[in-house]
Amino acid sequence: MGRTSWLERVMRWQGFPMEEAEAQYRRLLNLSGESLHQWQQQQRWAVFRHHFENNPYYRSIVGDKPARWEDVPVLTKSHLQQPIDTLITPPLDKSKVYINNTSGSSGHPFFYAKDKMSHALSWVEIKHLYALHGLTLRSLQARFYGIPLGGKGYWVEKLKDRIARRVRFPVFDLSEPVMDRWIERFRRLPFEYVYGYTSSVVRFARHCRRRGIVLKEVCPTLKVTIVTSEVCTPEDRTILEEGIGVRVVNEYGASECGLIGFEDPAGQFRACERLLYIETVDDEGRPVPLGQSGRVLITALFNRAMPLIRYEIGDFAVLDRCDDGGLCIQQLQGRVNDMIRLPSGRVSPGLTFYYISRSLLEDAGFIREFIIRQTAIDTFEFVIDAARPLTPEDRAMIQKMMDRYLEPGLKLVIHEVEKIERSQSGKIKHFYSEIEAA
Repeated sequence: MGRTSWLERVMRWQGFPMEEAEAQYRRLLNLSGESLHQWQQQQRWAVFRHHFENNPYYRSIVGDKPARWEDVPVLTKSHLQQPIDTLITPPLDKSKVYINNTSGSSGHPFFYAKDKMSHALSWVEIKHLYALHGLTLRSLQARFYGIPLGGKGYWVEKLKDRIARRVRFPVFDLSEPVMDRWIERFRRLPFEYVYGYTSSVVRFARHCRRRGIVLKEVCPTLKVTIVTSEVCTPEDRTILEEGIGVRVVNEYGASECGLIGFEDPAGQFRACERLLYIETVDDEGRPVPLGQSGRVLITALFNRAMPLIRYEIGDFAVLDRCDDGGLCIQQLQGRVNDMIRLPSGRVSPGLTFYYISRSLLEDAGFIREFIIRQTAIDTFEFVIDAARPLTPEDRAMIQKMMDRYLEPGLKLVIHEVEKIERSQSGKIKHFYSEIEAA
């Protein structure tokens, strides 16, 4: 009991079946090769039948029950932009499930639900995968992430940080004086790992190099750097290894699905096959062969609260086999984000707009899709597909969020459209910088 993390204790107090999830995950770890494949085939159909038979909204999307898995309709994020009561599959309801929202790093905000067993399994998987790199849920994390800057959301995140042993380094301001202060925090605190957006951690690592510092020498307890949310290129990895001084681990996930891919100690970027069924398909939704690029589809094999079945996550990837026959992510495409540069000299990651859109979703709920272009050092153009025409109050709210998360005095141009035009890859990238990098 003494080695149980506070996070696990709190989750048990909240009714999450952590011991049952631990036992279930250990059974899944015994599956490999053909036995894992056969179990996945059975489990994907079992979760499909559950939602098809019990969820009227999902049944209306599917139509007639398909005979082949390839004929199960692909779910897009627009399918999930519904009232949460519509999405939750009976007999569960809002009082019995975990509910959160994703504002969508690709510009699709929506709420999602997970049953308590499914959510517990997600944390058990994190625990087991992190253990491969010498980490526990008690390890002190330096978290390079955003945070809501006001209201209930701020205090909820601060409480979660306390419970999960995370010290947050908000990435809205990546200026040199701020990063100098961050280095001093590493001198004082026994961090075991760095976790955060790839672009933000890379920028910090580059700053350390400019200062002639290897962070591991400043903070000897550091063991690993885990980067997430954006593609980590070979060049990024080199900068991270030189500036931070520890092993770099690539993570790929989505809040509504949990971990999708995680790099093992041998450097293989493994797909998380025990909680998810992961496919890649072409433009018509047909499976593509291993080794070829395709749209990523996710089926949550344990989530009985909400149908995430053949769900299009919004990325392109190349899947192949690992050395032992497991599924590996050979290449993840389409998650590189630009940096925001401001008149004051501040620099922020493009994912700052994730928090702006999250606030708008929680406060008003009218955004369906969005992209932002920085067209000048002080000018941002919002292209918004909204559920209704924007009012002057809506526009003032967006300006207020810009002032809060970036800085006051920025010019805001809003274009309301009926449809967001996608790039050639089919993915909506939420932020584009059209100014020359400093």
